[in-house]
Amino acid sequence: MPKTAHAALPEVNFSEEGSVRHLHLGSPWIQGSMRIDAPTALVHEYIQRMMGWLLWIDPATLGQRQALQLGLGAGSLTKFCAKEVRMKQTTAIELNPQVLHACRGWFKLPADGPRMQVLLADAAQEIRAPRWQAAVDALQVDLYDEHAAAPVLDSAAFYADCRAVLTPEGSMAVNLFGRTSSFQGSVDKMAAAFGADALWAFPATREGNTVVLAQRTPSRPSRAVLTERAAWIQDRLGLPADKWVRALKPVQP
Repeated sequence: MPKTAHAALPEVNFSEEGSVRHLHLGSPWIQGSMRIDAPTALVHEYIQRMMGWLLWIDPATLGQRQALQLGLGAGSLTKFCAKEVRMKQTTAIELNPQVLHACRGWFKLPADGPRMQVLLADAAQEIRAPRWQAAVDALQVDLYDEHAAAPVLDSAAFYADCRAVLTPEGSMAVNLFGRTSSFQGSVDKMAAAFGADALWAFPATREGNTVVLAQRTPSRPSRAVLTERAAWIQDRLGLPADKWVRALKPVQP
């Protein structure tokens, strides 16, 4: 069962390493980071790869699209989707009010506005709300507790709920930590919900994070289309999308 009592939630604190500030949940594990002199930049490689769904979306339509993050972290993806990608609507769902308070106080997350908001809620319950059904173009899932051992929500039923919120062109990006039996189990559950032909994965980063993407409607864009979109992503958003095209591979669970 997800934790619901605020008293049971971990304490939130931060540390600094040169020009980078890190968010922690009462442990040494880093839950998110921010460059103090560039608050909307995506610091870690795995966080950048959580934007890999951009390869499947026509850049001209991004201003009419909606992003949803499950887990606020340091607010990196929420700020990036709203301020850099300039999506029509960006929403994060976060269980721990201390995380939201920390993001507003330490990580330069703006107050809620017409295009960006944070909901304090249990993600497993909130994504079943009618407002989200078939409405989300980019669903980004990064749900870890203070132990960072395995995703907090990681069942075939949960991933089926995730699939249900996506538009026909929508995709889910999930951060999985480490290629262990837990990783394979997570992939199997995603395949049960999305179908094996809908899954793609990046190689693991040096830190051990593997980002898996799942498409609502499986597609295989041509190399020319992917290359053109990668060039736009790199030029407009500063993300290493040319490397994504080479690194992103279909998953065989």
